[in-house]
Amino acid sequence: MSNHSEHLEVEFLGTGTSTGVPQIKCTCPVCRSADPRDTRLRTSAIVRYRQQSILIDCGPDFRTQILRASNDHLDGLLLTHIHYDHVGGLDDLRAYCNHQDFPIYARQDVIDDLRMRLPYCFAEHPYPGVPLLHITPVREGQTFFLHGIPIEALPVRHYKLNILGYRIGPLAYITDANGLDAAVIDRLHGTPLLIINALRHEPHLSHFSLSETLQVIDHIQPRQAYLIHMSHGIGFHAETQAALPHNVHLAHDGMVINY
Repeated sequence: MSNHSEHLEVEFLGTGTSTGVPQIKCTCPVCRSADPRDTRLRTSAIVRYRQQSILIDCGPDFRTQILRASNDHLDGLLLTHIHYDHVGGLDDLRAYCNHQDFPIYARQDVIDDLRMRLPYCFAEHPYPGVPLLHITPVREGQTFFLHGIPIEALPVRHYKLNILGYRIGPLAYITDANGLDAAVIDRLHGTPLLIINALRHEPHLSHFSLSETLQVIDHIQPRQAYLIHMSHGIGFHAETQAALPHNVHLAHDGMVINY
């Protein structure tokens, strides 16, 4: 892009579904693959934009992911929903709470659930060393600001659960979706960079299959699309990637893309 200050970078910390790949006790060819691109921790990413580093979701693999990331600086966290594979690493954010509460943005129902799951983080007199979290509620369709960066909260359906995707500059980030309203698809039409989930080849109750994701991509018409939240059912990275349209890519753990 011509304006360097608008440069956006995404580092994929994890690209797997809730079980990760390899899946425990599975001996399928994908889970036994020697290709490192077929090893997937739970889905999370860092978006670097306008001199800020924004974490999207913080799952149970967060400690491993941030230790191997290209840098460990974070300015805030966006949560998509409350499922454990997206929030299970929140306790490890204590490293970011030395001088001030760490900013998190989430739906109100997610905040309510976190207060029950992690009551020690929200106590009136917290135990020394616990994560100090400042959580701000956001609503579907709302544009809010994280350190001056406008972020749009996108309504996403995850079976019976309403969750959030996020739009940050040229990026739209959607995970765990199995439904997007026509208005959201219209809103995202022509977006430069789309990151979206594709669980596997076969249909699933609460996640887009690969063919369903490709249909959504065809409607949105992004310049580039990257697929995340994949199970071993997506197949071998190399084989599946070879069959995809030229502007659609399987993301993999550790991948860094720039726009």
